[in-house]
Amino acid sequence: MSLQHTDKGHAIEQLADTALIQMVYVSSLSLKGRLSSSIFVDLGKHARAYNTANGITGILCYGNGHFLQCIEGEKAKVEALQQRIFTDSRHKNIKILLLQAIHQRSFMDWRMRSLFLERWLWSPETKQQASQLAVFLPFRPYAWEPERTEYFLQVIKNFDNSPHVKATRITYSAMANKFRHIIAPHQAFLVIQGFLAILLVMALLWLYF
Repeated sequence: MSLQHTDKGHAIEQLADTALIQMVYVSSLSLKGRLSSSIFVDLGKHARAYNTANGITGILCYGNGHFLQCIEGEKAKVEALQQRIFTDSRHKNIKILLLQAIHQRSFMDWRMRSLFLERWLWSPETKQQASQLAVFLPFRPYAWEPERTEYFLQVIKNFDNSPHVKATRITYSAMANKFRHIIAPHQAFLVIQGFLAILLVMALLWLYF
C-alpha cells in the first residue's frame, strides 16, 4: 500500500507515551472498497466496538471517493489502530494530514461519528446546519495544510445531527466515482465514438426512409 508523508507516521514515536494523541489521515477507496456494497456499514459497526473498547474517539468523513478520519486516544491505542487502518485493503494512498499531542479531545462521542461530504447524501437535518461546509466542497482533502485541517475539525465538531443516509445511496456514490475514474481518461474517445454512432444511425435512417 502506498503511503505518503510517512515521516509523520513515524513522528508518533517521538511523542510522550502518556500523551493524548490526535491523528487525522486521508485515503481513497480502493477497487475492493468500491465493489463492497457494505463497506460503510461494516466500518461503522467494527469502529464502534473497537473504539469503545480502546478509548478511541473521533469522526469518519467520506466524500468524492475519499475518506478523512480523525482519531483521538492514548498513544499506544492510536498506534495500534494506525496499524490496523494502514493495512486495510479497502482503501489506499493514505496520507497523514495532522499528528499531534492534545490536552483534550475534540470529539467525545464514543460511537465514532460519520459525516458525508456530498450534498446529495445529506439528510434534511444535516442540510440545515451544513452551510459552513460549502468552503470544503468539492471534498479534496489531500492538498489541505494543517491549518485548514484544524479549521475543518473545528467546524464539524459542533454539528448536532448525524447525516441519516441510506447505505444504498453511499454505495451508488462509491460506484459513481469508480465509473468516473475509468471513464475520465477516455472522454475524448467516447465523445468521438458517440458522434460517429449518431452519424451511422442518421445514415441508416436516410437509406431506409
